[in-house]
Amino acid sequence: MRKLLLLSLVLASPLTFAATQCTTADKAQWQDQDKFQADLKAQGYEIKKFKVTGGNCYEIYGHNKDGKKVEIYFDPVSGDAVKSNVES
Repeated sequence: MRKLLLLSLVLASPLTFAATQCTTADKAQWQDQDKFQADLKAQGYEIKKFKVTGGNCYEIYGHNKDGKKVEIYFDPVSGDAVKSNVES
């Protein structure tokens, strides 16, 4: 039983910690980070933290126009939201 539990944890680990992948496009095709953030602010987002992830996403932490906490991953080429977590 113990071996089965250990095996299931080992096999599940890569899936659990897999990063959100947004693009494989060359960074020369990505939108400018400053302009991208300015566009989000114009849409009502308050950005507390902005970063580029290991999965080639623009990720923001902050608040949406309704004041709810958000964590959103964006494709840096298209600007589309790939994954989002919004406070309910």
